[in-house]
Amino acid sequence: MRTISVRLPEEYIEEIEEACKLEGMDKGAMLRKLIDVALKEYRIKRALEQYREGKTSLWKAASMAKITYREALVELKKRNIPFQYEREDLEMDIRWALK
Repeated sequence: MRTISVRLPEEYIEEIEEACKLEGMDKGAMLRKLIDVALKEYRIKRALEQYREGKTSLWKAASMAKITYREALVELKKRNIPFQYEREDLEMDIRWALK
């Protein structure tokens, strides 16, 4: 693991300290947890934007987001993104089914 330093607004620090108390965690563990959640959300959002714009298939978007295809379907529904079924999706489904 590497160490980095970052300047944060006082309100963030207060909120982090409160979360630490509620969760019974130290600041380092809490920050790692928060960053992990934020990065996962960022990956999903970015991948599904690519999907919405037709730049990638849902299989690839799921892979980019580091989630399963099924989780990607759930995320589409949560985010009100229409499901698009392309030839590439069909080919991936057939390959998966034949395994």
